[in-house]
Amino acid sequence: MPKISTKSWLDNDTFAAWTFLAPAVILLGLFVLWPIAYLFYLSFTAGSFTSTGTYWVGFKNYWRLLLNPDFWQVIGNTVYFTVASVIPSLVIPLGLAVLLNRSMALRGVLRSAYFLPSIISLVAAGLGFRWLFQTSGPVNAFLNIFGIPAISWLGDTFWAMPVLIILSIWKQLGFNMVVFLAGLQAIPPSRYEAAELDGANGWRQFWHITLPGLRPTLIFATVTTAIFTLRSFEQVYVMTGGGPLNTTNLLVYYIYQEAFGQFDFGYAAAAATVLLAMALVLVYLQLRTWEEEV
Repeated sequence: MPKISTKSWLDNDTFAAWTFLAPAVILLGLFVLWPIAYLFYLSFTAGSFTSTGTYWVGFKNYWRLLLNPDFWQVIGNTVYFTVASVIPSLVIPLGLAVLLNRSMALRGVLRSAYFLPSIISLVAAGLGFRWLFQTSGPVNAFLNIFGIPAISWLGDTFWAMPVLIILSIWKQLGFNMVVFLAGLQAIPPSRYEAAELDGANGWRQFWHITLPGLRPTLIFATVTTAIFTLRSFEQVYVMTGGGPLNTTNLLVYYIYQEAFGQFDFGYAAAAATVLLAMALVLVYLQLRTWEEEV
């Protein structure tokens, strides 16, 4: 029986493929995979990057996380900030996208106007919002017209987080709207025409045609928005510094404080590993849902 020859990885096609992929694979390994591996290793160590060096402590840093009430407060702040930011950041852009998709007039101008916040630096936006919501700022001046006393927005334990959430929603609104517009334009118009012939009103068309047609887009927008909010740092750094009373301290800012404020790099690496795990769970859920769609 003749021996079936197998294709060697050194044949021309495979060698060419690896040749073209090599630069990207090397860069991916150097700037993504190696930092992640080193972060994971660092989370099991203590010490500093001085002459004393680092030493192995096992799961001690993770145990400290579990027993630290400040860490759990930060986790609670992050979950609250993420949920309260993601839901409006999907609902509002979806509504705007549906309206703009139906109206041809000024669509390009309005789309550019709504997308503008997405290209503005978060630091600049944070400084602008801090000026707007300061005690003697325009927001309180507007409220004073109606006899409402000034509110210390960024110094109040209740109002500081909603201000950060408003900034996050405003920053993400334009990007998600453009994504939803692209998804809406991919839905065949014939489906809406058939629904109109069957007597379906606008709400039924939206519920039974628009939402199912946007399901992959919704999954993508939800995951990207959640990851955007999880990595929020600039607005906390510029506007509140984690205060008042740690009520706006988010996980990324907490990691920054522990690493570069307390120089506790092992503990900060453990907290960063938790953040990485949360992001990976979101990506995994997206991939699983995407596979079910396919």
